[in-house]
Amino acid sequence: MPQPDAAPPADRTMCDRPTTSARWTFIRTETGSAAFLVAAAVAALVWANAAPGSYADFWHTHLSVELGDRGLAMDLREWVNTGLMTLFFLVVGLEARREFDMGELRERHRMTLPFVAGVAGMLVPVLIYLALNAGDSSASGWGVAMSTDTAFALGMLALLGKRFPRRLHTFVLTITVVDDFVALAVIALVYSDSVTWPALLAGVACFAAMIVLRTAGSRRGPVYALLGIAMWVAFVESGIDPVVVGLLIGLATFAYPAPRSELERASGLFRSFREQPTPELEREARQGIASAISPNERLQRMYHPWSSYLIVPLFALANTGIQLDGGLLSRAFTSPVTLGILVAYVVGKPLGILGATALTAGLSRGRMRPPVGWAAVAGGGTIAGVGFTVALLIATKAFDGEQLAQAKIGILSAVVCSGAVTALVAFATARLRQPLRTRALLGTAPVIVDLAVPVDPDRDHIRGPLEAPVTVVEYGDFECPYCGRAEPVVRNLLADFGDVRYVWRHLPLTDVHPRAQLAAEAGEAAAEQDAFWPMHDRLLAGQDRLAPRDLLRHATELGLDVELFRRSLHTGSGAGRVSEDMESADLSGVAGTPTFFVNGRRHHGAYDIGSLSAAVRAARDRVTLDEQEA
Repeated sequence: MPQPDAAPPADRTMCDRPTTSARWTFIRTETGSAAFLVAAAVAALVWANAAPGSYADFWHTHLSVELGDRGLAMDLREWVNTGLMTLFFLVVGLEARREFDMGELRERHRMTLPFVAGVAGMLVPVLIYLALNAGDSSASGWGVAMSTDTAFALGMLALLGKRFPRRLHTFVLTITVVDDFVALAVIALVYSDSVTWPALLAGVACFAAMIVLRTAGSRRGPVYALLGIAMWVAFVESGIDPVVVGLLIGLATFAYPAPRSELERASGLFRSFREQPTPELEREARQGIASAISPNERLQRMYHPWSSYLIVPLFALANTGIQLDGGLLSRAFTSPVTLGILVAYVVGKPLGILGATALTAGLSRGRMRPPVGWAAVAGGGTIAGVGFTVALLIATKAFDGEQLAQAKIGILSAVVCSGAVTALVAFATARLRQPLRTRALLGTAPVIVDLAVPVDPDRDHIRGPLEAPVTVVEYGDFECPYCGRAEPVVRNLLADFGDVRYVWRHLPLTDVHPRAQLAAEAGEAAAEQDAFWPMHDRLLAGQDRLAPRDLLRHATELGLDVELFRRSLHTGSGAGRVSEDMESADLSGVAGTPTFFVNGRRHHGAYDIGSLSAAVRAARDRVTLDEQEA
């Protein structure tokens, strides 16, 4: 059977828009923006050396915003560092909250290990920096040696492709969230000016008002925006670095999957508008659609591309310009500032993360294990040595003059060296024998199971070996065109892997597919005569032929007892079974079709043959490891 064109990602179809794919959207955006960040850093170096006067003059240009007799005046670099970077940390806070509500950290006991690893991955580099700068005034800049750059780190992991498992991206992402949170606390408490308490209390009051509105269920975006701006201005006036405002707002913004009931309500509102396109119904439809998506995801989709592709590169352009010459480089690589930052990131980061992870796993007697193998943890530790955004932000607050230039050289050198060391770890791991390499990359920690109702061979419709090590579950709708496109992909998957069993569960989206419920019941009526799979194949192959007379024609052509089939449809004997599948979909957070689970883990992204095959291979490797452990 020829392979069909790759189906679009599940989060981009009209049948399915799962919010839990936000994690991979976040990672793809971060990795894609890394190239923009590198280009901006290179452009800043070229500009600063080709026309040093214009570079300095441009970023020292003052810009003031006034309202009546009050106003704010800062140079352009300050506006970027304290204004635009607030949006960057808003995105960081949103992603942290998403992980806490829907990601790996929704099981609270899994927070301990990445939290400890993240803290140790900051503490060890700081101690190394302080040791190399003991007795020197530069010791006050210890905060520069703390923070990992999420965009650079994930971007470099993406360049290494399949040499590390995808779960390492999530592990690193979780560590960097802890990293950013602690770094911002350090900025607020150590590198901010003296505190003006009335202004700070005003900012706290604005934040409290936002929490009250959120608790009351208000979704008035302009009100939140005004409160956020007022909070930012109050923090500026208080002397606390206002970038912390973004992180606080992000952490307070809930994330949740789109409930099927809300999606059905949104469909009804849109149909009403389609029948009578009035301004009132347009507003209701728009509000209904917005309410189905969590504020967290809507804000991420709104600000994350701007943050990754504009704000962070602009920050790099404003802060990495250094006039390079032989004398400066020779002094830098003999100075405690540059060497302290370089050694702290390249040696301290992996030592802290790997050591803390091993110590936590040992002290817990294996109850807390990393979600990936030790080679992958080592790669995550080395790539965490890529410090850039927050490191530069703290450097501009801790240093000036030549020490600032030396700090920037140390930060840029750490980026290059940490990337090179990570590549060496990846290539060394690739040379291991297959069983050892699999263990080193995947580890033995139990995975989170997303499928709420396990597969029951006595109940579920199963295609393939009953004792297969890998099970692929699809929640599908016989009228959904994307389920139709996925069907040949599933057939190819079963043909390519002889040790996979496939399970179909019903999720008729009756608000958009009026014939889906009856088609699902037709499948169950055929199952009463042991013909579920032949009927399943015909229904997906002829999605434009799902009227009652078409269903009877299918039964006739399959050689079924048509009267018994007709009676089953008329009495709705299969409706209970379909309803049970729909309830299990709700428990698993499934709102659209097709949605796939591979050995209980939800499959995110595209459902083409390459993507599903990779998920099956990873699940099979995991089963092999578990059997070896047993």
